Amino acid sequence: MKSFVFTLLGFLFFTQNLNAQESRVREVRKNVPLDSIVLSDPFILADQKTKMYYMTGTGGMLWKSKDLKLWEGPYQVTKTDPNSWMGPKPMIWAAEIHAYKGKYYYFATFTNRAVMIDTVRGNAIERRACHVLVSDKPDGPFVPMQDPTYLPANMPTLDGTLWVDKDGKPYMVYCYEWLQNWNGTMEKIQLKPDLSGTIGKGKVLFRASDSPWSREKDENGQEKPNKVTDGPYLFKTKTGRLGMIWTSWIHDVYTQGVAYSESGTLDGPWIHEKEPITPLNFGHGMLFRTLDGKLLMSIHSHKSINGRYRRIPHLFQADLSGDKLVVGKLYSPK
Repeated sequence: MKSFVFTLLGFLFFTQNLNAQESRVREVRKNVPLDSIVLSDPFILADQKTKMYYMTGTGGMLWKSKDLKLWEGPYQVTKTDPNSWMGPKPMIWAAEIHAYKGKYYYFATFTNRAVMIDTVRGNAIERRACHVLVSDKPDGPFVPMQDPTYLPANMPTLDGTLWVDKDGKPYMVYCYEWLQNWNGTMEKIQLKPDLSGTIGKGKVLFRASDSPWSREKDENGQEKPNKVTDGPYLFKTKTGRLGMIWTSWIHDVYTQGVAYSESGTLDGPWIHEKEPITPLNFGHGMLFRTLDGKLLMSIHSHKSINGRYRRIPHLFQADLSGDKLVVGKLYSPK
């Protein structure tokens, strides 16, 4: 129960802080060191066309860099439809920018705090879902496409990411949030060829309770699996093995683990490594190659200060040359 209370309180503080940040006029800053940026869920696109790095994440703002060391931003890059289900000023979480077939796609979680879809165990659940925007440029503006919704309106979903499976079809992999189902799931849904919408229904890949490392205590103080699924990111090793990094909790410690698909496809079955893959109090990572080909993991550190979460982007060295993802030391851009 302590883990749940800590998580929920931290979530509320984080949400209030995010709202306060969004209400302020943002001033573009230059020559900002990476570890001076406060940002959750950092996603970095290394764009060979422009020879630039583009970083986004929760809050939906964009940072640009030529060398990963010094950054310029934040920039507003989304133009959502105020008449859509998102409302006029949606919260934006866990934004990602993917280059795909000549365009740039903005995968993100949008929340309309004015609309409630459910109340579970006393918790009111806001309208929140994964959605995709598009642009011809990596720095936007990113605008809506064809489908008004990608996932069911009565489900809180988050942290959508892109993966093209062995069948050559694009999919969104996302989390169905624990606040409603009380045992978060990792799911997939097929995307249209131009990513302008979804096809069919979502399918469960695994549940939070399948993890051997994520833990919490119930109301009686008994150990049990944690309920949170967060931050999926897919990758392949040099041997062709399909893996997924994802994040949960070990009691009140934010933690990232890894699972591998036995079939080599999204359908799994997914086998979870017994131990976390990154240091404790780091999570929601992704992998990218630098403009000169070096594999890195972008991830945020997680620290609670007087009940408020402070999250800072960091880079780790990474290796996919074998049969598994190996995460190395912290990487400092020169």
